[in-house]
Amino acid sequence: MTIQDFKIQVASAEHADYAAKICDEMSESAKARGTGIATRSPEYVAGKMLEGKAIIAIYKDGTWAGFCYIETWSHGQFVANSGLIVNPAFRKVGLAKAIKEQVFNLSRKKYPDAKIFGLTTGLAVMKINSELGYEPVTYSELTQDEAFWQGCKSCVNYDILMSKERKNCMCTAMLFDPEEKAKEIEEKMKKMNHKATLLERIENALKKSTKIMQF
Repeated sequence: MTIQDFKIQVASAEHADYAAKICDEMSESAKARGTGIATRSPEYVAGKMLEGKAIIAIYKDGTWAGFCYIETWSHGQFVANSGLIVNPAFRKVGLAKAIKEQVFNLSRKKYPDAKIFGLTTGLAVMKINSELGYEPVTYSELTQDEAFWQGCKSCVNYDILMSKERKNCMCTAMLFDPEEKAKEIEEKMKKMNHKATLLERIENALKKSTKIMQF
């Protein structure tokens, strides 16, 4: 079994029947890890599919293999890629990374100016996020939308979060800021252009020196 055995795509109405199974696996996975997740109903998950705000992976025999959806906060200023789940039967083939990449690209396409963030305790997810350009940040840099933080109530660590006044918890906060990334790219281009200019000057100086010696 390889990643080529799966179709990873933007979810739509045709995938709504998978919603209940996906929610069940989200719940079971959280229990197995001893952590909590924001509880989502099959209706909510199906709604994300209908809105074109989710990525689903389907195995070649039609079995659902993985899922992740987009949520927006603070009037679209922040976007979270939430509910990442991989069917236990299809783990360790690279599906989590492939789904994360697709939902990240979908988020950038739908909300190009939004900051994309996530909270996670998983080292594998942190690694994937880092490869996509996320950076660790303090909780104060995330959305302060009350609705988002209400979603943490179902987590076993919620009391810790509140005792620390939502400044930190067991999860690591990671953020992709498109404005900051644009600045980084601009700075890199400036440095490259500066190096190119220096090389050109050195080359011209060598040419002049060679001409003088020949003369």
